Amino acid sequence: MRDGFIRVGAATPRVKVADCFYNADRIIDLAHEAAESGISILTFPELSITGYTCQDMFLHKTLVDSAFDALVYIADNTAELEMMIVVGLPVLKNHKLYDCAAAVCKGEILGIVPKSIIPGYGEFYEQRYFMAYEDDDDGAEYESIPFGKMLFEHEDYPEVSVGIEICEELWVPDNPSVDYCMSGATIILNPSASDEVIGKASYRRDLVKMASAKQLCAYVYCDCGFGESSTDLVFAGHDIISENGKVLEERRGYEESIIWADVDLERIAHERLKMNTFYSETEGSMSVVYMDLDLPDIAVPERPIAKMPFVPESTSELDSRCEDIINMQAMGLATRLSAINCTRAVIGLSGGLDSTLAFIVTVHAFDHLSIPRDKIVAVTMPCFGTTSRTKNNSVALAESYGVPIREINIAKSVLQHFEDIGKSADDRDVTYENAQARERTQVLMDIANQIGGLVVGTGDLSELALGWATYNGDHMSMYGVNGSIPKTLVRHLVCYEAKRVESSDPKLSSVLMDIFNTPVSPELLPPDESGNIAQKTEDIVGPYELHDFFLYYFVRFGFAPSKIYRMAKAAFDGEYDDETIYKWLATFIRRFFTQQFKRSCLPDGPKVGTVALSPRGDLRMSSDTSYALWMEDLESVQDGECE
Repeated sequence: MRDGFIRVGAATPRVKVADCFYNADRIIDLAHEAAESGISILTFPELSITGYTCQDMFLHKTLVDSAFDALVYIADNTAELEMMIVVGLPVLKNHKLYDCAAAVCKGEILGIVPKSIIPGYGEFYEQRYFMAYEDDDDGAEYESIPFGKMLFEHEDYPEVSVGIEICEELWVPDNPSVDYCMSGATIILNPSASDEVIGKASYRRDLVKMASAKQLCAYVYCDCGFGESSTDLVFAGHDIISENGKVLEERRGYEESIIWADVDLERIAHERLKMNTFYSETEGSMSVVYMDLDLPDIAVPERPIAKMPFVPESTSELDSRCEDIINMQAMGLATRLSAINCTRAVIGLSGGLDSTLAFIVTVHAFDHLSIPRDKIVAVTMPCFGTTSRTKNNSVALAESYGVPIREINIAKSVLQHFEDIGKSADDRDVTYENAQARERTQVLMDIANQIGGLVVGTGDLSELALGWATYNGDHMSMYGVNGSIPKTLVRHLVCYEAKRVESSDPKLSSVLMDIFNTPVSPELLPPDESGNIAQKTEDIVGPYELHDFFLYYFVRFGFAPSKIYRMAKAAFDGEYDDETIYKWLATFIRRFFTQQFKRSCLPDGPKVGTVALSPRGDLRMSSDTSYALWMEDLESVQDGECE
């Protein structure tokens, strides 16, 4: 098993009510089909050997004995499969009939888990047949098979730990899966029989999602389907695989089917590691049964891997997210202004994405506080690399929002500074560039002093991750509103604002869209012969969509570079070749570690997402940390160790 990925599945077979060996054959056939797809853990529905709708026939020993014989038959006929299979059957023990799930692996019946929550209402009158299992029931075995609540763990991979709860146990306040997960389970299987009525599917989906989120686990829900008696109910075979609150795979049909997904146990483990309130006194109290499986390495995970993990894929969700983010940024700034009794703000407008977003946020904050917009001072500071396009957009942007703008050409000041320090203006080195950035910051700070205002910072999360900022230049402000917004999301926020004002102010919308389409650049080197931007950031440090991808999985989940590399290959297949992904991932690792000193003294700013780099809480990291181990891990990909 590589990178923590394991393929799990749910299979809904066609059943014949009370025909145990017909059902067993369907289970066996589907298990072999699932094995061809590389599934390692597979669950079938509740009472899948007998069918869920046997009703009073459950009270007949003939049916119960046949069900157990069919279980042995299933174990014998799946012995060659490298798979743990969970099937449902009734079990008679100590004159009590239990609704059970049995785990089978390579010809062995590992254990039988009885249902502890038995509904006794409406169409689900299970209490007529079954007893609720209690932990103090006599005996811990049935036919020499472990019986009761237990975990099923892999002998060599303890992170592969499986708990089983059955149908109704998901729908009650005190779920057995809570105890399983608190005892170490990372995967919960739920063999279920849930009938279909209008509106129930979405409710069921929400239950599964929240169970996986609350318990930081993978949750596999398997529903019965075609062939169950339709006397009073219809079953739709609604199968769901969810991981930590996100549905990875789902099918709701009325025919026989198998679904699967590759759950990421490393991701789950990292979430639990960060949440130190997760474990409780129940840890280690659950009995464990071990399974011996050969777990394959999964080269390309069968799960959605978003190219832009910070950006929702659906348009409606994206619009809602953008609205929330701008409001959160504005509320952070408004709160700071109110707390220090400040009614003035200064912001540098470059005509680029970051300063545009920060300006939009500042306007929203002033509107919220009912402070006139003319209390904002926008400043454009052209110099050696400024193009007419970006300068004109800065002016048009400020004017459209009713904010006064000052133009201060800093070229003379910078040239004077070069003379003061004995530097040639013809040498366009890093000093040539950074002197402009620091001069701009000095101008903004001094204007803020003049008017008793606050300098609003514009730098974004992606720049902070790469250290793509001039120390004590654009790196510094009095409040940084974009500090937790990655570049890929900044673009969408500006586009969202353009759409929002399109009908009321088409001129402003047009300006915003031109800014949206302007190449990302610090404009610190002179334009080309045609007057266009010559210095493009992504040509120097790499594509921001790649860096944001690396950043998300490196910081949010602590993934190794080799795993991030393989995930990026899958996500960007056909867009970037392997060499390009490797090159920029190596750049990301090197810059992320060596530029921590810039993040150690960040100004305050609002956190709006799960990935942030503030040294006051989100990233406690020494500025002297070596990146050698992470580069060695990435280099193992080139050495062929991880291919």
